[in-house]
Amino acid sequence: MRCCFITLGCRVNQYESDAMAELLADAGFEIIDNPAAADVCIVNTCTVTNIADRKSRQMLSKAHRLNESAKLIACGCFAQRSPKQVSELPGIDAVIGSSDKSRIVEIVKSLFSETERIDDEPELLVRDVMHEHEFEELSAAREGRTRAYLKIQDGCNMFCTYCAIPFARGAIRSRSLASIRNEAVKLNAEGYAEVVLTGIHLMSYGRDLSGEVNILDALDCFDGFENIKRIRLGSLEPHMMTDEIIEGLANNARICKQFHLSLQSGSTTVLSRMRRGYTAEEYYALCEKLRIAFGEELAITTDIIAGFPGETREEHEQTLEFMNCVGFSKVHIFPYSRRSGTIADKMPNQLTNAEKGERAKELITRGKRLEREFLNRYIGKNVTVLVEDNEEGCSVGCTDTYARVIIVDRVQPNTMVSASVESIEELPDGELRLMARLNQLQSLPVE
Repeated sequence: MRCCFITLGCRVNQYESDAMAELLADAGFEIIDNPAAADVCIVNTCTVTNIADRKSRQMLSKAHRLNESAKLIACGCFAQRSPKQVSELPGIDAVIGSSDKSRIVEIVKSLFSETERIDDEPELLVRDVMHEHEFEELSAAREGRTRAYLKIQDGCNMFCTYCAIPFARGAIRSRSLASIRNEAVKLNAEGYAEVVLTGIHLMSYGRDLSGEVNILDALDCFDGFENIKRIRLGSLEPHMMTDEIIEGLANNARICKQFHLSLQSGSTTVLSRMRRGYTAEEYYALCEKLRIAFGEELAITTDIIAGFPGETREEHEQTLEFMNCVGFSKVHIFPYSRRSGTIADKMPNQLTNAEKGERAKELITRGKRLEREFLNRYIGKNVTVLVEDNEEGCSVGCTDTYARVIIVDRVQPNTMVSASVESIEELPDGELRLMARLNQLQSLPVE
């Protein structure tokens, strides 16, 4: 049987789709990209914004229109928050929410069992995620031959005033150290050079485990492996980056010099209304500590919300100026989206879509300028690149600061090389990448 995945939302969602696809492939299913040719279509939904909800509904409806005979399964955050709404969409056969992704083979097979559902109603398999306490283990997701993603944490206890994710993902849950070590052994044996650790609230890792366990203990699980040369961390919460953790990261030679520190606003008054747990001054002080620990070449990326309820023009300008002060290497901008059930949804002085859109444009323009300024530092310098793929006679890869590099020489993927940066290229979609020439091999490819 053929199975197709459609994934919306964050990197964690993509990781979970890839892990489910691997489980189905191991069970004999063929994984394809075309929903029109599939026997089963699984849509992994997102609920981070109202737009994400709408796209999730649209994708479920589109999948059914493309192939009415295929079994259609909805999973993920939107399915978790709105199971009844999802179950009423045409063609839905099962709704499984945020849990039970490790049971995907069993669930799919049940839809093809000889025992037909008499009323032909969708199977509602959504559980109350707010009472989940065990981490659901899925294997690492492989991206080509070079990079693998390993989810080590789920859930969030923060309840920021704008965010619906804690209601969709539940309380924090951490993967055991033994399980992380087992996955590390496999990935090293398979020759993966870079591992990305992901989670919904990664810095909360270990808080639900016995003993004083934190992210540094998870990183220790990768000690002693030759092939794994880089460890990249997913999104990190600024107020949980202690001096001890910064020191531990700086002393680990595998840690990539790129940190995604969620900001959301550069105005302390807005951060207070968001209930983020830190001030703009504290965030800036953290960035300075990281630069002292890792050097000025450090890349700091972030997310910012445009037009939070009550945001004044002055507060917006504070965010623009704060972006300059920090010097972000890349910024993801999101117009504020009202989410039912959150505190911010009831706040006064909601901005219009036009106001939010205009402010988002200003932030995007500022962010693109900062990204180009960051990349300009590399021109005329040598960089270390982990080659991931070959395209049209060139090699494509990333620096440890996550700068995308095109090397105008063909090198075998999964090889670490030194390259000399000559220029910056901007693609039609606005993506910036460094153009470079090969210097020399720094290590042999991992077989």
